[in-house]
Amino acid sequence: MSETAFTLTSSATPDGSVVAPQQLVESLGGENLSPDLRWSGAPAGTESFAVTCFDPDAPTGSGFWHWIAWDLPATATSLPLGVARDETSMVQAVNDFGRPGYDGPEPPAGPPHRYIFTVHALPVPSLGLEAGVPHIQARFQIFSSQLASASFTAHYQVTS
Repeated sequence: MSETAFTLTSSATPDGSVVAPQQLVESLGGENLSPDLRWSGAPAGTESFAVTCFDPDAPTGSGFWHWIAWDLPATATSLPLGVARDETSMVQAVNDFGRPGYDGPEPPAGPPHRYIFTVHALPVPSLGLEAGVPHIQARFQIFSSQLASASFTAHYQVTS
């Protein structure tokens, strides 16, 4: 009996690629659209999913959270390109830009930054948290209860 690997992919922003221009914030010429995401192989016992996007290279001492969403139903296997900030099929936290939903890369000039997109399989149908909670509360519940996670990493660099 073989176990299926839990995987996450994106057509817009494949693993190891440079972040697609449409995912960048408007100030960098982008459209600020979240990438399409597809996942498969969630473990048994998954009752919901959460999605995060994190830049560990941001000069904050603790990274930068671009997207934190949860309470996606266990039947979900994808998200389309450009999830709306007011999408009702999930709860989205206020990110480190101070806005709900996804905001794309906007690093300072310098070395490349990594953007880690992750889907988290959760053992509960809902985290029981409202959209207005600080995202650290949601992240604590996501990371402390996840059954498994699958990620890919893209990069972006501003050179001047």
